[in-house]
Amino acid sequence: MSWNLVSSLFRSAIAGPSRLPTTSAARTFSTSSPQLVTLQQNLRGARKPHRPSVNKVPALESKPFVKGVCSKIFTTKPKKPNSAIRKVARVKLSNGRSVAAYIPGEGHNLQEHSVVLVRGGRVQDCPGIRYHLVRGAQDLAGVAGRQTSRSKYGAKKPKATP
Repeated sequence: MSWNLVSSLFRSAIAGPSRLPTTSAARTFSTSSPQLVTLQQNLRGARKPHRPSVNKVPALESKPFVKGVCSKIFTTKPKKPNSAIRKVARVKLSNGRSVAAYIPGEGHNLQEHSVVLVRGGRVQDCPGIRYHLVRGAQDLAGVAGRQTSRSKYGAKKPKATP
């Protein structure tokens, strides 16, 4: 039996190269597993995983707007280089959360228990205020007499005088 095995090996060697399928294109990439991180790469932080971004408006729960009821209207002062009195409302949202929201524009008609629409967007010089109220929606009226940027402040187009 071993003689048959030896003779078959010799016959295949004498007959020439085997008829295995060959690929004409050379491989251009490595199929080996990815290398481990070296000590130097680890020290310089080259292989740190990307952390997911933090949600800046968590109370909206991935919604563009949320309805809420005003529980308190108050004013606050901005951070150091700026000086003003910013109008702010404490709003109880329909999802149960309570947030502080900025009232944009000059003047407002908000009172306690007013229904408002809240959107995301922080006030850069007021710490902790990460939401804006939408002017011209629900109980919050648009800015009276506004000529420019009317869509941002819920102002109607003024009547053309002949």
